[in-house]
Amino acid sequence: MGYHVTHRYGAMSSAPGIHTFPALLGELKTRAHDEEHGQVSVTNDAEWCIAVNLSGIVTFENLESGDPRHMKQVPGGKILELWGLLVQGDVATIEQEPWVAGYG
Repeated sequence: MGYHVTHRYGAMSSAPGIHTFPALLGELKTRAHDEEHGQVSVTNDAEWCIAVNLSGIVTFENLESGDPRHMKQVPGGKILELWGLLVQGDVATIEQEPWVAGYG
């Protein structure tokens, strides 16, 4: 399954490899005062997206059908695991997480 990532300042990369995910997550640690550009995300071809913002909220949603869910204070390792499942298309496993309705 194909996917793309959206970097903190809006640049997008198509399937850069999961080895780049730690650096993507690390973008949130630079320029913490810049709240306008405070999110990174991974989106697969089915439009499922997992985004992480500066406040530590992780959102999971289908960008076409909505129904956003979120979790707070998710460890970096878990975020990387979720992104890996997303690019494999394993939405069923991701949905097993303790998501809460809305954007948080």
